Amino acid sequence: MTSHRCAILDDYQNVALKMADWSKVTGDVDIKVFSEHLGGADNVVKALQGFDIVCAMRERTGFPRAVIEKLPDLKLLITTGMRNASIDVAAAKERGVLVAARPASAIPPPASPSG
Repeated sequence: MTSHRCAILDDYQNVALKMADWSKVTGDVDIKVFSEHLGGADNVVKALQGFDIVCAMRERTGFPRAVIEKLPDLKLLITTGMRNASIDVAAAKERGVLVAARPASAIPPPASPSG
Protein backbone atom coordinates (compact mmCIF):
# COMPACT_ATOMS: atom_id res chain seq x y z
CA MET A 1 0.00 0.00 0.00
CA THR A 2 1.33 3.42 -0.92
CA SER A 3 1.64 6.11 1.72
CA HIS A 4 1.90 9.14 -0.59
CA ARG A 5 0.18 10.43 -3.72
CA CYS A 6 2.23 12.41 -6.23
CA ALA A 7 0.84 14.43 -9.13
CA ILE A 8 3.11 15.29 -12.05
CA LEU A 9 1.58 18.24 -13.87
CA ASP A 10 1.67 19.40 -17.48
CA ASP A 11 3.70 16.50 -18.85
CA TYR A 12 2.29 17.05 -22.34
CA GLN A 13 5.00 14.90 -23.93
CA ASN A 14 4.63 12.05 -21.46
CA VAL A 15 8.34 12.02 -20.64
CA ALA A 16 8.44 12.57 -16.86
CA LEU A 17 8.34 8.89 -15.99
CA LYS A 18 11.11 8.18 -18.52
CA MET A 19 13.45 10.98 -17.38
CA ALA A 20 14.13 9.58 -13.90
CA ASP A 21 14.32 6.27 -12.09
CA TRP A 22 11.03 6.17 -10.20
CA SER A 23 11.42 2.51 -9.17
CA LYS A 24 12.83 3.44 -5.77
CA VAL A 25 9.59 5.14 -4.73
CA THR A 26 6.92 3.04 -6.44
CA GLY A 27 6.19 1.05 -3.29
CA ASP A 28 5.62 4.22 -1.26
CA VAL A 29 4.27 6.68 -3.81
CA ASP A 30 1.26 6.45 -6.11
CA ILE A 31 2.21 8.61 -9.11
CA LYS A 32 -0.36 10.16 -11.42
CA VAL A 33 0.74 12.05 -14.52
CA PHE A 34 -1.47 14.83 -15.85
CA SER A 35 -0.47 15.25 -19.48
CA GLU A 36 -3.05 17.95 -20.16
CA HIS A 37 -3.01 21.37 -18.54
CA LEU A 38 -5.51 21.46 -15.67
CA GLY A 39 -6.70 24.98 -16.45
CA GLY A 40 -7.94 27.50 -13.90
CA ALA A 41 -7.69 27.46 -10.13
CA ASP A 42 -10.97 25.61 -9.56
CA ASN A 43 -9.89 22.77 -11.85
CA VAL A 44 -6.46 22.60 -10.21
CA VAL A 45 -8.00 22.35 -6.74
CA LYS A 46 -10.48 19.69 -7.84
CA ALA A 47 -7.87 17.56 -9.62
CA LEU A 48 -5.28 17.72 -6.84
CA GLN A 49 -7.45 16.83 -3.86
CA GLY A 50 -5.75 14.09 -1.84
CA PHE A 51 -2.29 14.59 -3.31
CA ASP A 52 0.45 15.37 -0.81
CA ILE A 53 3.20 15.78 -3.42
CA VAL A 54 2.94 17.85 -6.60
CA CYS A 55 5.61 18.17 -9.29
CA ALA A 56 4.95 21.35 -11.24
CA MET A 57 6.53 21.82 -14.65
CA ARG A 58 7.87 25.35 -14.62
CA GLU A 59 5.15 27.99 -14.44
CA ARG A 60 2.40 26.29 -16.41
CA THR A 61 0.11 25.70 -13.43
CA GLY A 62 -0.29 28.41 -10.84
CA PHE A 63 -0.21 27.89 -7.09
CA PRO A 64 -1.39 31.20 -5.66
CA ARG A 65 -2.51 31.44 -2.03
CA ALA A 66 -6.14 30.64 -2.95
CA VAL A 67 -5.12 27.30 -4.48
CA ILE A 68 -2.63 26.33 -1.76
CA GLU A 69 -5.20 27.03 0.95
CA LYS A 70 -7.68 24.64 -0.71
CA LEU A 71 -5.21 21.73 -0.89
CA PRO A 72 -5.07 20.57 2.75
CA ASP A 73 -3.11 17.39 1.98
CA LEU A 74 -0.31 19.17 0.09
CA LYS A 75 3.04 18.82 1.88
CA LEU A 76 5.64 19.03 -0.90
CA LEU A 77 5.55 21.19 -4.03
CA ILE A 78 8.42 20.51 -6.43
CA THR A 79 9.20 22.75 -9.37
CA THR A 80 11.60 22.38 -12.26
CA GLY A 81 13.97 25.33 -12.12
CA MET A 82 15.10 27.45 -9.20
CA ARG A 83 12.51 30.20 -9.71
CA ASN A 84 8.81 29.81 -10.25
CA ALA A 85 6.76 33.01 -10.18
CA SER A 86 3.50 31.03 -10.19
CA ILE A 87 4.02 29.63 -6.68
CA ASP A 88 3.11 31.76 -3.67
CA VAL A 89 6.05 30.62 -1.54
CA ALA A 90 4.93 32.66 1.48
CA ALA A 91 1.49 31.01 1.44
CA ALA A 92 3.09 27.59 1.09
CA LYS A 93 5.40 28.26 4.04
CA GLU A 94 2.47 29.43 6.18
CA ARG A 95 0.63 26.18 5.42
CA GLY A 96 3.69 24.04 6.14
CA VAL A 97 4.19 23.10 2.48
CA LEU A 98 7.83 22.58 1.52
CA VAL A 99 8.67 24.11 -1.86
CA ALA A 100 11.63 22.43 -3.55
CA ALA A 101 13.35 23.27 -6.81
CA ARG A 102 15.87 21.61 -9.04
CA PRO A 103 18.72 23.58 -10.58
CA ALA A 104 18.81 23.88 -14.34
CA SER A 105 20.25 20.97 -16.27
CA ALA A 106 22.72 20.99 -19.12
CA ILE A 107 20.21 18.89 -21.04
CA PRO A 108 17.78 21.10 -22.97
CA PRO A 109 14.07 20.50 -22.39
CA PRO A 110 12.05 18.69 -25.06
CA ALA A 111 10.50 20.86 -27.74
CA SER A 112 6.95 22.02 -27.16
CA PRO A 113 4.14 20.34 -29.13
CA SER A 114 3.86 23.41 -31.33
CA GLY A 115 7.49 23.04 -32.38
